[in-house]
Amino acid sequence: MSESTHDTGARAFAGVRILDFTHYLAGPVGTFQLGMQGAEVIKVEPHGGEGMRVTGSAADWNARGMGPGWMAANAGKRCMTLDISRPAGVEVARRLAAQADVLCENFRPGVMERRGLGWKQLKEVNARLIYCSVSGFGATGPDAAEPAFDGKVQAMSGLMSLTGEPAQGPMRAGLAVADMSTGMMTAFAIATALYQRTHTGRGQFVDVSMLDTMLNLLSCQAAETTVAGVKHTQIGNRSISRKPTADRFRAGDGYVVLAVMTEPSFAALMRALGREDVLGDARFADWPLRTANQDALRDIIETAMRGGTAHEWERRLTAADVPCGKVHTLDEILAHRQVVQRGLVREADTPHGPVPLIGPAFRLEHGDGQLGTVPALGEHTDAILAEAGYSAAEIAALRADRIV
Repeated sequence: MSESTHDTGARAFAGVRILDFTHYLAGPVGTFQLGMQGAEVIKVEPHGGEGMRVTGSAADWNARGMGPGWMAANAGKRCMTLDISRPAGVEVARRLAAQADVLCENFRPGVMERRGLGWKQLKEVNARLIYCSVSGFGATGPDAAEPAFDGKVQAMSGLMSLTGEPAQGPMRAGLAVADMSTGMMTAFAIATALYQRTHTGRGQFVDVSMLDTMLNLLSCQAAETTVAGVKHTQIGNRSISRKPTADRFRAGDGYVVLAVMTEPSFAALMRALGREDVLGDARFADWPLRTANQDALRDIIETAMRGGTAHEWERRLTAADVPCGKVHTLDEILAHRQVVQRGLVREADTPHGPVPLIGPAFRLEHGDGQLGTVPALGEHTDAILAEAGYSAAEIAALRADRIV
């Protein structure tokens, strides 16, 4: 677990300074992605630190103010504390914004404006500033000021209505998918605005919405509704093809997901299962008949698969050119040969020693992404203020007044 050795040049966002007022997940994930690609991200936190520093089930790391989930979204950032509820803190923030390329925040719409730190106020001090606002529903519309959280957006977007088994009711995804995907969209939006600035020379307001992001993720299903009037329902573990052999099946010690959706794949599956006789069974002659007799087909598949482990079936079916995959636990996939060979798990330094975290999801030939050190709360406050032109005496005064 080490940093990539493919860094043959400057990383993509080297020289870009991001002032990061975000908290919890969607915003921090976005700035973290850009930080891995070379941006200098200055994390601005209240004196007690943001709430996610103590979120999750790892009590020992929470006690240090470094919950693993927080580290996963904030490694490599520089950290300072600042009280922007007070005029002197606002003035510090404005001075920092005047020297930044990007400001990213995810307060409810209107909060930063009331503090004198909104887009219209800050563009007066920095016309090149990219001001990215991340919120549940965007900066406009009748619900713009409504509070949002991952579960609410999963529910509202329609994702939950598609997820789970019909008998059990709607189900959330097993991760904060609305937050995480909005974080990725935030990074893309900021990168787009920065590139556009190379043409125009001007900054701009960037409006990122969790709900908009989720509907983008659901764009294929949404198109079936808008174009063809399809009313979607829960489909359990079946693929969007609805074919009965594109589903989850029980093996001897776990589960295997099949993606058998063509005639050649169906024939290969039956031969690999030792059930070539099924290919001559009139009940399964074509896809409509296989769907009509799906319970009997499932019984045939799972009866055969009970004779081996999920890993054995994955290996055997893959060798037979049958699209499939074992359902892995997180600890299994993190130790998987493909993940290990790609170097996806990398070490990040912390004040308490190195920790393994997930690195960037793509590779660049000319300057690969990197993690960086996980910052302690307020670790870089003095250095950041000094770089902004504050004298040692001024920094001491700000500290004495609890502004920083």
